[in-house]
Amino acid sequence: MAAIPFTKMHGLGNDFVIIDARRHPISLTAEQTRAIAARHTGVGCDQLILVEEPKSAAADVFMRIRNADGGEVGACGNATRCVAALLMLHEGRDAARIETAGGILAAQQMADGTVAVDMGRPSFEWRDIPLSQPEDTLHLELSCGPVRDPAAVGMGNPHCVFFVKDLDSTPIGIVGPELERHSLFPERANIGFAQIVDEASMRLRVWERGAGLTLACGTGACAAVVAANRRGLTGRKVAVRLDGGALSIDWRADDRVIMTGPVAISFTGAIGDALLT
Repeated sequence: MAAIPFTKMHGLGNDFVIIDARRHPISLTAEQTRAIAARHTGVGCDQLILVEEPKSAAADVFMRIRNADGGEVGACGNATRCVAALLMLHEGRDAARIETAGGILAAQQMADGTVAVDMGRPSFEWRDIPLSQPEDTLHLELSCGPVRDPAAVGMGNPHCVFFVKDLDSTPIGIVGPELERHSLFPERANIGFAQIVDEASMRLRVWERGAGLTLACGTGACAAVVAANRRGLTGRKVAVRLDGGALSIDWRADDRVIMTGPVAISFTGAIGDALLT
């Protein structure tokens, strides 16, 4: 197999290997994806992104998302911003429409260099998130160690958000893996831990399914703001501070969630046979 060009990008440290597969379609196995994503022996990333020809005439590209463990997922907010920024840079435009398994997401280049993405409307119905049984999604009957009473939100992928008093003392590395694979989540779940600062700001850390504890999770930030507002803890526009930096999340009156934040290109390169065989 010929070497495959890639671009390494990140949004607040949530990093991606992005491969443009439009001219030369490729198919990677779960094992090959894990090899590329490996931090010490591969390129290293939270997700591997394949940019493909769109399925819909209303979109510019289709974005296929593979987690570091090789599994495919339907949504990733930071990756959407990165792919949109790359497309806008190469094509000299200030807007892009990125198709994902969860729908078409509209992105806009902002004057300050950040990228805003319309992440769509959140889901609260237990079947849509999905959960394995009927539950009040604003107050799940779920606990693990010191955390309890989370909310569930669908943002094109499943999220479970716990509100904690002290984020630094929360044993995320212990409870995160257990909760990700809890039987309540048939497709596993992204597990968020939010500490409310005031009605317009919060701190957030996310144990991401298939990737572990990440520096930033875009859909996780959206889910946390939506859940916090539904509980009366914050307003609808919130600055979310993650380990890698801050995202601005605006759950607008029309029910659509707008996520705005920075992106960066780290480097470019080519993946050789050693990682593909």
